[in-house]
Amino acid sequence: MTTEHEIHFWLLLLGYVVSRQKKRKRETVRNYWVHPLTSQRFSKGQFHLRYGDLRKSPKRFFDYFKMSIGTFDELLKHLRPALIRSDTKMRLAISPEERLCVTIKYLATGNSFTSLHLRFLIGKATIRLIVRETCRAICGTLLDVLMPEPSGETWQKIAEDFHATTSFPNCVGALDAKDIRMKMPPNSGGKQWDANKHSIVLLALVDSSYRFIAIDVGAYGTTGSCSIFKKSHLGRKMKEGRLDLPECRPLPGTSRPPMPFVFVADEAFGLTENILRPYPTRNITPIRKVFNYRLIRARRTIDSAFGILANKWRVFYSPIQLEANFVQDIIKAACVLHNLVLLRDGFVFEDILSNPLHDVAWTTVRGPVSGMLVRNSFASYFVSPQGEIPFQNEKI
Repeated sequence: MTTEHEIHFWLLLLGYVVSRQKKRKRETVRNYWVHPLTSQRFSKGQFHLRYGDLRKSPKRFFDYFKMSIGTFDELLKHLRPALIRSDTKMRLAISPEERLCVTIKYLATGNSFTSLHLRFLIGKATIRLIVRETCRAICGTLLDVLMPEPSGETWQKIAEDFHATTSFPNCVGALDAKDIRMKMPPNSGGKQWDANKHSIVLLALVDSSYRFIAIDVGAYGTTGSCSIFKKSHLGRKMKEGRLDLPECRPLPGTSRPPMPFVFVADEAFGLTENILRPYPTRNITPIRKVFNYRLIRARRTIDSAFGILANKWRVFYSPIQLEANFVQDIIKAACVLHNLVLLRDGFVFEDILSNPLHDVAWTTVRGPVSGMLVRNSFASYFVSPQGEIPFQNEKI
């Protein structure tokens, strides 16, 4: 039986809830259809003030957008159909040029959406939507163009370039994974997120020219590199024998048994016939030291690639304050832009000297006997007259 006091209590509680809802509704009522600040976009917004002048100065344009005018125009040509919006009776649409400028500026600086709002005089919610839609357009339009599935001839060309630049034969790429830091997502409950490290992993394979051959984005930072690779598209194709790698061949200058084509990686990856990692440093022999030096010398290409990526697209310099799916779009778009700019404009040498991205946590995984035999064969070759390089003994 409900008492009079209980009825009175529930009526008071209901009245309080209703009043709070009315207050919240009053607080969310828009004071402006278009804020006076954003209404000045065409006269005071940075795009309308600076874009035309920047195009008259190629050096300043490059400093501002981290790419040349020709590269920007080529990118815009590919993206324009996906970025065009229709004008309405209430307002003019934001042009594809301005949308691309906003996105490039975000990726190049990592500035907050509030900062970009005050710079371009576009609403914060609109800035957020523009960046996400443009990143998705970059991936959807150019990912398969700038990172196509390698064919047998492509792998062969990559191996030749690696041998010419790093003196590592039969190498078809350098493999590594890095943490891309982000803020703790709401309602995560700590289930898939380490208490001190919240991140999404970028797994990448690069060639000797620092271009990404393949990427895999989406694993959590608490997952080891070896597990990430096994579950990736590249790892599954390798396990199933569908990578179209060239047939095994003897190492240059020898008539020894044919050796497989390999990826060079660090200790985080499992040793297999197609993935070589360094020998453990405990009780290491001179031959193994030489092998480790030669492998690290070849692997340096991916460290340099990550350095170029992060130093040009400085959104990766600090934790990204966005949800996981949005961060994945940003990572993929930045990798596509990395390949495009590297292909057309090259890179600044200083960018390869520092790499602010963090390594992925890993646990030791023992390799199979077949992988150990391949590694031992490469180690023996590197100390033979056919495979040694003059300065290798000075580096160990």
